Amino acid sequence: MAKIVILTGAGISAESGIRTFRASDGLWEEHRIEDVATPEGWMRDPALVQRFYNMRRKAAAEATPNAAHRALAELEADRRHSVLVVTQNVDDLHERGGSRNVIHMHGTLTGSLCHACGHRWPAPPEMRPQDPCPACSRPATRPDIVWFGEMPYRMEEIWTALRDADLFVSIGTSGNVYPAAGFVADAMHAGVPTLELNLEPSAGTRMFDEARHGPATEVVPAWVRELLG
Repeated sequence: MAKIVILTGAGISAESGIRTFRASDGLWEEHRIEDVATPEGWMRDPALVQRFYNMRRKAAAEATPNAAHRALAELEADRRHSVLVVTQNVDDLHERGGSRNVIHMHGTLTGSLCHACGHRWPAPPEMRPQDPCPACSRPATRPDIVWFGEMPYRMEEIWTALRDADLFVSIGTSGNVYPAAGFVADAMHAGVPTLELNLEPSAGTRMFDEARHGPATEVVPAWVRELLG
């Protein structure tokens, strides 16, 4: 059974209508990154941060999985392959597209996290910073999202899977955000073959053994069809 580790980024969800990380002007949904995606921004104005993620949660819930999401689920369902999807995305389009073995290294919009005690629970459609934690009752509710300056989730598990893989594939990523941008180097040092599937060459495209460029809804299903014969 071939072990495949697949890293996905914003590019795989862009064709479902979810905007990529930030525009060329440096803003994220018209907000500065420092204001809505850092612990410091949360401490300064938790109400702004909650409104921002409430908006993102609504947009993600209204989006639907595309052909690239469904193709990865089809690959996972094939018994000849063991597939782990490691996603930088905080939407749940992989799961709704049929994938089951998914690690959200940057958290998920569908989760709530208590800033005080660390308890996690499913997020309601609208969250407020004064919402009490179900475990400790303190008003310290925040999105279960990894912000800049925080450690991504399940990194040891991801690195172990990379070292043990037969193939590493990067889909829809810019190659600019670490530690995910370093996965290709980790795989290369472990002797694992690497493939980039991206709209255009990423910052690290030269490190990949092979690169195919085009819309995710075209290149990902085509690659999966090749694997499945």
